[in-house]
Amino acid sequence: MVEKSGVEKSGFDPLTLPESNATSYPEPYRSANQQRWNRRLGNHANLTNFGVNLVRIVPGGQSSCRHAHTRQDEFIYVVQGDVDLETDAGVEHLSAGLCAGFAAGTGNAHRFVNRSAVDVLLLVVGDRTAGDEVSYPDDDMHGRMGADGRFVFTRKDGTPY
Repeated sequence: MVEKSGVEKSGFDPLTLPESNATSYPEPYRSANQQRWNRRLGNHANLTNFGVNLVRIVPGGQSSCRHAHTRQDEFIYVVQGDVDLETDAGVEHLSAGLCAGFAAGTGNAHRFVNRSAVDVLLLVVGDRTAGDEVSYPDDDMHGRMGADGRFVFTRKDGTPY
């Protein structure tokens, strides 16, 4: 909506944005990661320095494969529900109102798993630093950000999928 000043209003309801469960992961990892749905809030607000996603994980789903970024920070706030955070330190149970952060380059691989009977909502904030690489300690996968900002996935030995 445009105000009298000619400037578009900034506020919006995130629940009105479309959800997508698309992932660029190759098989056999893709299907396990399609039980989570993203609303791209940062893209909707035309943000370029960092991304903001409202992530809904259905019962039995996970946010991603357990991973760690070399150059990008991540911050996650649990908006709704109870979720298990799996990191190199083990499993932590997080409920609504709790949060977690992962500094780039620490190697602390992480993912969120919904073992409850209801949907979980996470607010995920991450920067968009170029040249990021992602390691997956539990899976034969490695991600490298291309010049276009998209990740290209290979096996750990560098062979393509």
